[in-house]
Order: sequence, then structure tokens, then C-alpha cells
Amino acid sequence: MAEKEINEVVYTIPLRKLLNTPRTSRAPKAVKLVREYVAKHRKADIEDIWIDKEVNEKIWARGIEKPPNKITLKVAWIDDEDLIEVLLPDE
Repeated sequence: MAEKEINEVVYTIPLRKLLNTPRTSRAPKAVKLVREYVAKHRKADIEDIWIDKEVNEKIWARGIEKPPNKITLKVAWIDDEDLIEVLLPDE
């Protein structure tokens, strides 16, 4: 059997649209924007996207009112499976 190949892409996701939302709901909205961005660019369903705990902690690091203006993420998937993982890039 052939081994499954893991494909990876690095995206820089702009989150500047969050300034138009109420400040008490910016971090949850940032998580939703990340899901929507990855779903759009990978042509996948939003339910198939898994966001890593470290990504969530990075978005929430400065609290609910001040998420980052942009975030660089690594998106990994296997061609045969539907699951798409969103991770922090290795640095």
C-alpha cells in the first residue's frame, strides 16, 4: 500500500475586518473568519476544518477585545480524507 501524503500550505489570514465588529465579540469572530477563509481557499465544508488548540490560544492571547490583525497559519490535509487541520507554522 502507498503511504498517504500530507499536503501543507501556509496562509497569512487578514483579520482587519474585526474592527467593524463590537469589541466584546472580536476573538470569537476571528475564529469564525479563520474557518471561513480556509473553507473558501481549500474548497471544503466548514465542519471539516479542525483548528489546533495553539492557534486558538494565539488568537485569544490578548483577550477578547484585541485579536491579532493578521495571523500566519499552516493548513494541512490528506487527499483521501475530508479533515483539514489548521496549525501554527514551525519556526
